[in-house]
Amino acid sequence: MSNAEIGHPLVGAPLDRGKPATAAEAGRLSDHARTVATRLVDQPISAVILKGMVRAVELVAVFVLGAVLAVLVPYEDEFLDRYIAASALASIITVFLVHAAGGYSVSSFRPFVPTLARVLVAWLGVFALLAILAFLFQLGQVFSRLWLVSWFTAGSLFFVAERVALAQFARKWAREGRLERRAVIVGGGAVAADLIASLEAQPDNDIRICGVFDDRGGDRSPAYVAGYPKLGTIDELVEFGRMTRLDMLIVTIPVTAESRVLELLKKLWVLPVDIRLSAHASRLKFRPRSYSYVGNVPFIDVADKPLGDWDRVMKRGFDLFFGISALVALAPVMIATAIAVKLDSRGPVFFRQKRYGFNNEVIDVWKFRSMYADQNDYAAQKLVTRDDPRVTRVGRFIRKASIDELPQLFNVIAGSLSLVGPRPHALAAKAQDRLYEQVVDSYFARHRVKPGVTGWAQINGWRGETDTPDKIQKRVDCDLYYIENWSLTLDLYILFATPFRLLNENAY
Repeated sequence: MSNAEIGHPLVGAPLDRGKPATAAEAGRLSDHARTVATRLVDQPISAVILKGMVRAVELVAVFVLGAVLAVLVPYEDEFLDRYIAASALASIITVFLVHAAGGYSVSSFRPFVPTLARVLVAWLGVFALLAILAFLFQLGQVFSRLWLVSWFTAGSLFFVAERVALAQFARKWAREGRLERRAVIVGGGAVAADLIASLEAQPDNDIRICGVFDDRGGDRSPAYVAGYPKLGTIDELVEFGRMTRLDMLIVTIPVTAESRVLELLKKLWVLPVDIRLSAHASRLKFRPRSYSYVGNVPFIDVADKPLGDWDRVMKRGFDLFFGISALVALAPVMIATAIAVKLDSRGPVFFRQKRYGFNNEVIDVWKFRSMYADQNDYAAQKLVTRDDPRVTRVGRFIRKASIDELPQLFNVIAGSLSLVGPRPHALAAKAQDRLYEQVVDSYFARHRVKPGVTGWAQINGWRGETDTPDKIQKRVDCDLYYIENWSLTLDLYILFATPFRLLNENAY
């Protein structure tokens, strides 16, 4: 059954799909496109992370139940290590057997009864394997039958409770459209219609089509494609992507139309999404490794979302661990700075400014106030220069040493900033009276990840004043290098190199 037929909440019921997009001017989303965009603001749930978490919970639960019951059930103390070893082995075997039974696919999480039956059969298979191993190694007299029966019963009750809860959450997330990969089709016409039909025919399809965007009109790109309305042009897609939580852009333009494909990619790569070229209708054949698949439908991978799935989880853990540690360690410095700022000049201790965050979202960034209160430049219309009279005596020192940035640790813990990433810029920041995005073509591509308190540009000398096009270009080049080459090792290097690069003559 197609997405259109079921009236999925992301796309809307059939009544919602009755009007294709029109826009008064290029780059302005239609009312219908904005309505669809507002239904996509919730963060999608990564299938990779969800499956990994379910595996981890079940592995730990099986081991803990076996180990705890080994302590509670009477046995010879000298055999405790064997009970613990058996519990560890059983937990690993359980995950493998449940996986083999299809218990870890996202589609299996929603139907409770058939999935639970497969999981319990796998759980029974674990004990059958343990019995065989015990017989082969003559360990039958070592393990208590009471322990085995108690462990099997407790494990069965756990799986029933866990899978009931998982089914409830999975159904809720499915209704909200958060368990599928949200995709937009780029390019209309017959090729796009064939692709949509092929995708919806796949039993394991996890792609939820949210709309179609195309610059063309008329017969080449009609108002509806396989029941989905055209929501706008490619320029409007960029605005749509900044308003929503998309996972993927599927380009249906033929790979042979190189110039058109390159033109599209130049516009679309600023979005933090996977970009795939549809290859199902292409006569060009590549090696199998060049493709990714949804069922039998092939795609050519052009760009991957930065920091997807577990990378995002690891980076968030990195931020919380080091952010909280830094906040505790630097608390005396921050308290002393707050007192100094208050004694040096009238006005608040903190300065709050609107800046660009992830995917061009506007966020509030906190700093210690370094200017006289009546001369604060909230819009950053004028960059701070050497011996700037607006900067206070304390402000000059804390800016030079980057102490004014320390309150951004609160941003890190709250989640609007990362410890390491492209530095967030003020909305109206300029280089030679031109906005940054007017100076650097790829400027907004730096917003495909969360901005950071420090970054690759800062430790490579591109910190402070950006009064010329060359300076902001160099900073953006460093930011893009960081995004394309991210790793926890790189984050650690940047984090620990930052204190040694603080005293930089470019910071005023």
